[in-house]
Amino acid sequence: MGLTLKRITLWRTEVDNTPGILANVLGPLADADANLQVVMGYRFPGNETKAAIEVYPVTSKKTIKAATSAGLSASAIPTLLVEGDNRQGLGKLIAEAIAEAGINLGFLVTQVVGKRYSSVIGFEREEDAKRAASLIRNVTAGKKKR
Repeated sequence: MGLTLKRITLWRTEVDNTPGILANVLGPLADADANLQVVMGYRFPGNETKAAIEVYPVTSKKTIKAATSAGLSASAIPTLLVEGDNRQGLGKLIAEAIAEAGINLGFLVTQVVGKRYSSVIGFEREEDAKRAASLIRNVTAGKKKR
């Protein structure tokens, strides 16, 4: 199975949860020809008036300037992007490896489109992200978990 795993930096902003806010934040990025792979928008549980928007990648000078103008900034949340060919039980395999290591997730967003798997995983600590990356590589390659 072809699988890639890399550490990414999400760009994030906290906003008022109002109609059109997502379009307003994404506008400058579209104008800067950003080719976003990840866009997450969600309101805060318990406070429906506030929301967060997170995007990836923001790497060039042009997209950094656009992101900054839209109120986004680089997030310090340790985050992994896992992509590859989907197979039955892949999410469970990854979740079990992380759980058995005692690592708590900050967030997880996973989807399968066609035959392709994609997961964005946020962690509470950098050490957890590094350890999880190793575990995910091992478990998806059929190696024993450590």
